[in-house]
Amino acid sequence: MNQHEARLRSEELRSKLNYHNRLYYVLDAPEISDADYDDMMNELRAIEAEFPELITPDSPTQKTGAEPLSTFEVVDHPRPLLSLGNCFSREDLENWYRRLADRMDGDTIRLVSEPKIDGLAMALIYEQGRFVQGATRGDGLHGENVTANLRTIPVIPKTLKGSDLPDRFEVRGEVYMTRSGFEQMNAAIGEANIEREKAGRKPVALYANPRNAAAGSVRQKDPSITAARPLAMYVYQLGWIEGGKRPGSHHEVMQWLGDMGLPVNPEIRIHETLEEAYGRITWWGGQRERLDYDIDGTVLKLDDADAWDRLGAVGREPRWATAYKFPPQQRTTKLRKIEVNVGRTGVLTPFAVLEPVFVGGATVSLATLHNEGDLKRKDIRIGDTVIVQRAGEVIPQVVAPVVSLRDGSEQEFEMPAVCPSCGVPVVRDPAEAATYCPNTSCPAQIMRLLEHFAGRGSMDIEGLGEKMALLLYRSGLARNVADIYDLTPERLAGVPEFTVKGGRLSKVAENLLAGIEKSKSRPLANVLFALGIRHVGFETARLLAERLTNLTALMAADAAALQQVAGIGPVVAQSIATWSARPENQAVAARLMAAGVNPVQVGRIAESDLLAGLTLVVTGSLAAMSRNEAEDRIRELGGKVGSGITKSTSALVAGEGGGTKLAKAEKLGVRTIDEATFLRLLAEGKAALQAAPADV
Repeated sequence: MNQHEARLRSEELRSKLNYHNRLYYVLDAPEISDADYDDMMNELRAIEAEFPELITPDSPTQKTGAEPLSTFEVVDHPRPLLSLGNCFSREDLENWYRRLADRMDGDTIRLVSEPKIDGLAMALIYEQGRFVQGATRGDGLHGENVTANLRTIPVIPKTLKGSDLPDRFEVRGEVYMTRSGFEQMNAAIGEANIEREKAGRKPVALYANPRNAAAGSVRQKDPSITAARPLAMYVYQLGWIEGGKRPGSHHEVMQWLGDMGLPVNPEIRIHETLEEAYGRITWWGGQRERLDYDIDGTVLKLDDADAWDRLGAVGREPRWATAYKFPPQQRTTKLRKIEVNVGRTGVLTPFAVLEPVFVGGATVSLATLHNEGDLKRKDIRIGDTVIVQRAGEVIPQVVAPVVSLRDGSEQEFEMPAVCPSCGVPVVRDPAEAATYCPNTSCPAQIMRLLEHFAGRGSMDIEGLGEKMALLLYRSGLARNVADIYDLTPERLAGVPEFTVKGGRLSKVAENLLAGIEKSKSRPLANVLFALGIRHVGFETARLLAERLTNLTALMAADAAALQQVAGIGPVVAQSIATWSARPENQAVAARLMAAGVNPVQVGRIAESDLLAGLTLVVTGSLAAMSRNEAEDRIRELGGKVGSGITKSTSALVAGEGGGTKLAKAEKLGVRTIDEATFLRLLAEGKAALQAAPADV
């Protein structure tokens, strides 16, 4: 790139970044993801580094945020609220540390880390221990006075604790919205939008993420609206102080602020070396999903706060701090079309076909839209620019459309009138707001049911996954689950994919037959779950197995008899009775029993009472076993498995990526245990829970 090309490109990038700064910081209506913004900013930085003569005073690299809204009183920040520089790799971090060490000239370097909350930066001023002003970052020099709104946030103290308080000082922090609260709020907006549309009124746009929701909530003209939003705040820094003396280090300052009653993040840690700090960064990279608030990285600050002024800043970024950014979990891309998947129970579920985009460590071209109701609540249309999210190993999902980028060509989605797999007219169940294919011979349903039937929580037939189910169906070997037990070496030998040179049966085929034979001894609860009856999950299958004891009894039970089973309601009972009454299902059950799949359940499904009286909830990923296996072990030992956290939950078993259940457990005072304690619990019983240390 020559100087002329660099000038043109830098002008284009500055214009785009200033436009997006205003959308993000002022209007709370971003049109691109944080990652897309970072890409443009990094490109501009690279150009300005190569051609420093192109740097302008109004460049986004030289300033913070955007001009404050005129809706609120504009206040001056006595000291600028700077924005952090970013590191995206170990090399970036080492380069930042090397520059810091050079300027420290041999002085001891300790670092303090904390999660980088994706919220709204805020400056709070206290006088004589009383909260007197709260302002947004704005452009770093001037912010919006949102004091009245901040007073409604419960965690922000109106009066500080202690007697030896400074005359006047400022603390800086991040206002955020909890994930669980965000989901509930957006769901409520979506439901209200359906009613608005029925009344001919314009729907209200859903918030794209908790950060935008928090910013929009803080900037409400009516403080009572802010008060109704699930907002919180963590203080992360002392801005300035008058008439008092602060402790010497940043870590001590944070403890000092916490003692006053200010909300300080308990995840703050101090590190003696960069290696130790990097270990914490990588740890957070795998733990971020366990929090009930969004983080997009880890912030590192020099603990020696006395050196901050001496080190100064470069443009808008302090030299004494940096943010290590995690791979983006959200990106914007184009929604090319919406297609429909047919599940094992016939329910039609829409999914998005996207222009491929790299997000969450993978290239994504397909994403879930959850269900038709969710799609309508979010007002997602074919042709929209959409925000796509992929967190950890979670299936990619379309979060929201970018409504401001619509040009009128977008099309609303309608469910097909006939099943896309078999062509049979679909049926809509108004009680569940679900559309489904009523044809039990539908190819898509059969293939999904074959896969489900063979799964680990079901019949546990090793090797019979999605690809094998498709092969068995297309080759005509399995058109229902009973056909699986008619498979023989001779029948498999007729399919090329199951043979090797010389016409001999392949190892894959031999393993499949062995797995099928082994599955005949599966417990009744697993068999009932494997059948894929609508509304029958494993817990319901367990209740049925304990009461009905065999498959013959299930097939003979009517809805009234099924409702006598504790835990079975009228909707589930009718679903089971309807399934059992169908001739094709009666034939399948008879064939399964004739093939030797006919277990009898005697008494409770438990091998001991080691965990009797305990109700456990499992969340996240465990190293020693899958979640289904963990829940099976709890039941086998006489315990109960809860689906959600309640006050009657004995303990939450927290694996990696536990998500919002951790926050719910903390809120309700429910015990949280790690995997090591859980394994001891399975071996030793309740005594292990009593002897375990405090919550993880």
